[in-house]
Amino acid sequence: MSAPGPALIEARGVGVRLDGRGILTGIDLDVRAGEILALVGPNGAGKSTLLSVLSGDASPNDGEVTLLGRPIGDYRALELARLRSVLTQANAVSFPFRVIEIVQMGRNPWMRSSTVDDDRDAVIRAVEAADVEHLLGRRFTSLSGGEQARVSLARVLAQSTDIVFLDEPTAALDLRHQEEVMRVARGLAAQGRAVVVVVHDLSLAGAYADRIALLDSGRLDALGTPAEVMTAERVSRVYGLEVRIHRIGASGRPVVLPLRD
Repeated sequence: MSAPGPALIEARGVGVRLDGRGILTGIDLDVRAGEILALVGPNGAGKSTLLSVLSGDASPNDGEVTLLGRPIGDYRALELARLRSVLTQANAVSFPFRVIEIVQMGRNPWMRSSTVDDDRDAVIRAVEAADVEHLLGRRFTSLSGGEQARVSLARVLAQSTDIVFLDEPTAALDLRHQEEVMRVARGLAAQGRAVVVVVHDLSLAGAYADRIALLDSGRLDALGTPAEVMTAERVSRVYGLEVRIHRIGASGRPVVLPLRD
C-alpha cells in the first residue's frame, strides 16, 4: 500500500440537515494524497451525502470543507473540475451517445488547456483501465447496467484529476469487475492521487482501502485502518447483524462474514 501524503481535503464539524432531519453530524476527517479512503455504513448512514459534501457538489449546513486550504465553496466549477472528478450512483444519459463520446466528455474541463495528444492518451488509458474497449462503438443506452457503470468510470478516469470520488462504483458489477475497479483505485493511489470510495462490500473495502470511515446514522463511528475499524463487535453493532471477522495476511486485513444458522 502507498504511503499517505498531505491532506488535500479537510472536513471539520460538517453537518447536513434535510427537512429538519440531521443527515450528517459533526464529521471531522481528511482526504489524503496517495491513499484510498473508503466510506462504509448501513443504508441511510450518510455515505453519499458525505461524498457530495467532500467533493463540493453539496454544501454543509454546519462546519467547513477546505480543498488545498481554501473553502471548497469558493472554487469556480471549472477549477473544481480540474482538481477532482466524481462518479455518482446515477449513470443516466439523456441522448444515445456512443461510448467513445461519453469517455471523451471527461476531457471537457481541459478544453483549450491540453493538447490533442494529451486528450487522446488520457482517453486511451481510461478505456483500458475500465475494460470498455470492446464497447466504444456501442450506444450508451444499449448497454447493461454494469457496462454503463464501467463506461461512466472511464469518463471519470479520463478527467485526470488528483482527487477521485467514486460513489458505489462496484454496485452493478460482477465479481471480476468489482476487483478490477478496486485495483484501478489502488493504482490511482499508488500514483499519489487521493481516492474516496463509497462501497457496501466490507470485505472489498477491507482488502483495498488504506483507511475506512464507518458511518452510523450520520455520525462517524470509527476512522482508521481496516484492521482497526473492522472488529466483530463494532460491525455487528452498527449493522445490527452478528458477524465473524477473519484476518488475512500479515496486515490482518479483514474478511467480514455474517453468522448464519
